[in-house]
Amino acid sequence: MSGAYDRRLLTRRDRGGGLLTKLWQIPWSFVLLLGLVAGVGYAALYSAGGGGPEPYAAKHAIRFGFGLVLMLCVALVDIRLIARLAPLGYAGGVALLVLVLFHGNVGKGAQRWIDLGPLQLQPSELMKIMLVLGLAAWFHRASWERVGSPLFLIPPVVMVLIPVALILKQPNLGTALITAVVGAGVFFAAGVRLWKFAVVAGGAAVAAPIAYEMLHDYQRARITTFLDPESDPLGAGYNIIQSKIALGSGGLWGKGFLQGTQGHLNFLPEKQTDFIFTMLAEEFGLAGALAVLALLGLVIVFCFLVAFRSRHQFGRLLGIGLGTNFFLYVFVNVAMVTGSIPVGGVPLPLISHGGSAMLTTMLGFGLLLSAHVHRDAEFGVARD
Repeated sequence: MSGAYDRRLLTRRDRGGGLLTKLWQIPWSFVLLLGLVAGVGYAALYSAGGGGPEPYAAKHAIRFGFGLVLMLCVALVDIRLIARLAPLGYAGGVALLVLVLFHGNVGKGAQRWIDLGPLQLQPSELMKIMLVLGLAAWFHRASWERVGSPLFLIPPVVMVLIPVALILKQPNLGTALITAVVGAGVFFAAGVRLWKFAVVAGGAAVAAPIAYEMLHDYQRARITTFLDPESDPLGAGYNIIQSKIALGSGGLWGKGFLQGTQGHLNFLPEKQTDFIFTMLAEEFGLAGALAVLALLGLVIVFCFLVAFRSRHQFGRLLGIGLGTNFFLYVFVNVAMVTGSIPVGGVPLPLISHGGSAMLTTMLGFGLLLSAHVHRDAEFGVARD
């Protein structure tokens, strides 16, 4: 009797229950956490806009509200349906990358956006989510023995290389590298052995000098400026020098809300997007900057907790892939504005101004919550 009851209980949980049951299973503390991070973004953009909701903060709130609805709707979708549709999502992402090469809008020297009226869609941001989905769908039913086969790994390697090549064509080196690392994170989570990563890393190290010669002039300038920012203080080195001045001037507790000088006197470049963390650090100091990083760190921790608690491989790979993507967003942005890596156009998720980054981030969290709500779903046996 006990065994039959357990099977009935598992079947009911496997189906995910009704709509109200699924809503109850959503971790609302995580939703609140996202709201807090977005609230920090609203305050920062309010300051970046000169002390008013326009032109940045109001749009940020609207985008987050729309993204929140999108996230909750996706969270209610059965994770097995998402797994079945993952290949179509990947194909759609690649199609958008191809489309942007021919019909995309050019901004800051790169062809990256598709104009959709009120929204400018950046397909490279969406592609990172679709890549995680596609790789998770490929690996989730594979046995350990099959993952160890080099022939089995050829299709997923091609799945990574296609979007990376298309993003490089825009050109967008930073996003292409992040996309490659996100793919590598899913490979690692799927059980690909470390020596294979070492072989790829060795090949990349050998090819690095050749790749450097193929970079655009502005990309080489970013690398040389990173090594010596003072070599061109009024040109390529201007951004990072002003960023460091703002970071240092904030001190421990900051200058106060709306009291930052580097940002409000327009010395700080791209204060509403790439360098918004610098503006936060100037106004709220080291204490405020660490508090923001703590909130973002909790988001990353939740992503990996979802992966560890999932009973199916698809949820584990999805959680690790999305967590890696969010971590790289935060790491690259903060490292960039502090001068730890060369400058690149990567926003701070949920905080920076930008529609594509906000909506794709919330879409990713919707997929993550679906994996959490349906963490006990059964997918079937692994393929030999």
